[in-house]
Amino acid sequence: MDSKLIWLAGFVGLYWAYCLYWGFKGAKSAKTSSDYFLASRSLGVWVFVLAATATSFSGWTFVGHPGKIFTDGLPYAFASFYALTIPFTGVLFLRRQWVLGKAYRYITPGEMYSDYYGGNAIRMLTVLVAFLFSVPYLGVQLRASGDLFYVLTDGLINPNTGMIALSTVVMIYVASGGLRSVAFVDCAQAILLALGIMILGGVVIYYAGGWSGFTASFAEIVRNDISSGKNLTADGFSKKVALPGSIQYVASGSQSIGGSWTGIMCMTYMFALMGIQSSPAFSMWAFSNKTSRAFRWQQVVASSIVVGIILFTFTIIQGLGGHVLIEQGVIESATDKNLIPQLINLLSESAPWLVGLLAVCALAAMQSTGAAYMSTFSAMFTKDVYTRYISKKASDNEQKNIGRFFVVFVTAAALVVAANSNQAIVMLGGLAVAYGFQMYPSLIGLCYYKGFNNKGVVAGLIVGLIAVTLTDRTSVWFGVPWGAYPFTIHSAGWGIFFNLITTFFVSSISKETEIEKDKKNRVHELFSTVAGSNFYQKKKIGLAWVLTLIWFLVGFGPFATIGNTLFSDPNSPSLWVPFGLPSLWIWQLIFLIYGIFVMWFLAFHMGLSKPIDPDRVDRVAKSLI
Repeated sequence: MDSKLIWLAGFVGLYWAYCLYWGFKGAKSAKTSSDYFLASRSLGVWVFVLAATATSFSGWTFVGHPGKIFTDGLPYAFASFYALTIPFTGVLFLRRQWVLGKAYRYITPGEMYSDYYGGNAIRMLTVLVAFLFSVPYLGVQLRASGDLFYVLTDGLINPNTGMIALSTVVMIYVASGGLRSVAFVDCAQAILLALGIMILGGVVIYYAGGWSGFTASFAEIVRNDISSGKNLTADGFSKKVALPGSIQYVASGSQSIGGSWTGIMCMTYMFALMGIQSSPAFSMWAFSNKTSRAFRWQQVVASSIVVGIILFTFTIIQGLGGHVLIEQGVIESATDKNLIPQLINLLSESAPWLVGLLAVCALAAMQSTGAAYMSTFSAMFTKDVYTRYISKKASDNEQKNIGRFFVVFVTAAALVVAANSNQAIVMLGGLAVAYGFQMYPSLIGLCYYKGFNNKGVVAGLIVGLIAVTLTDRTSVWFGVPWGAYPFTIHSAGWGIFFNLITTFFVSSISKETEIEKDKKNRVHELFSTVAGSNFYQKKKIGLAWVLTLIWFLVGFGPFATIGNTLFSDPNSPSLWVPFGLPSLWIWQLIFLIYGIFVMWFLAFHMGLSKPIDPDRVDRVAKSLI
């Protein structure tokens, strides 16, 4: 066995031992079902900050994201804005869900939605969304882990074996300790995720001959695209450095000119990724917190600033650097799936210990999200289905055991998806999060707008899920004439469009009982008392809307095409300043800074994530409930 495999086995073994330690430790401390499913509602500030960050940014971020930048260029790099748009959802909804969890002692989001809207249809749909989200999303992580093992072991471990090995370890520690174990393992995973991405960015720069070598080689690649007349947008720019337009009509079976990442595609893809923190799993993360103090630090500092800077620098360097290293003969070829494993393998001879460390960083990234969704789905099925319809008097031990069974079940289902999927790793995950985004109208009605009722949100959610399925790559199963992503609009965009229309229409023509209205009024009175805006914040609501719309529409939406040429001619690399960056990359960095400001403005200045005294919530709730 060569030194690389020894280091690889050693680091992976130590990491898995750490995971299993927290699994068994969590099992000992989980005395009740609430302990097991919600970590006793006692997660501390920095545990949540790190755990929620790890859950939001997974193996998709570590492996798939740079891979898609490699294949699709800087237009796809707009997806890096998910470092901000994912927690943007949290800014809007997490604090208010925490208030409800504190006041009503909810364990699952199904309980919360059913209690607020009335009826069990929304409860069952929430479980369905959790399943539709968890299985393909977890499958993405497991498939990537198998591919990683295959490349790093030089084919010694085939993809399916690596995939099963990862899923077994995750399944054991999640099933053993529940959400508490997931949270504490996620703390290490968040650090490893960030560390690994930064190291790999440095590896690319080193092998490219420093920053000057990197920029000079990439400039030559763009010149080759222009001289060959290949890989160009409709405006004649290299598709590696320019958006192909604001929107395109693409006939079914045809290819969009210059790539599919138009401005509207980038923006609606961000809608999909916003589905991560609107998914039912993140409602349970909200319930599990001891206080609400952690939310704004995770949303603005850990995610928007730290992860945002990492994604707009190191992952772009990795993606574009793949072309540079191929041009320089450092690697022979690459795909979106194997780029990162190949970059790690560059260190096999010079630093085999670093191969082992980076492998653990990648595995940590892949496990971080999957573990959370395994745990939360098992909780939802146990509480919303098993204890409600099968065994209403189930003991705590019985509930924990049923939860463990469904951890195994969802893992097995994800393995089936992973073993039979030929989809690009990122786009398969994109389908899952597009489903999660369809919870937005339900959350809007719950947290802000009393006009949505049970029939409206149920009908809207069903229509939204159908619309996502018929406009994503799954549309091929149904033979629809428009194909995937009509008009280069992501399925999340189509889903939310039909979802909201249906929700508004059905809510407007259906009536609520006085009991249902009274329940809603009590919830919103609770929000108004403990989580409402003050006089000065209310005066700035219009400004908040304007700042946010500019960010979405101009920063990474249809008007982002301005960034193609604003700072320099994308076809003239000699004019790229500063630092040899093409215009579009500078545009992205500027709107990263603007986006960080918007997130601070909403979370801190507008108070949407302002901490709330738990004792005050208890006092007010007692007077209203």
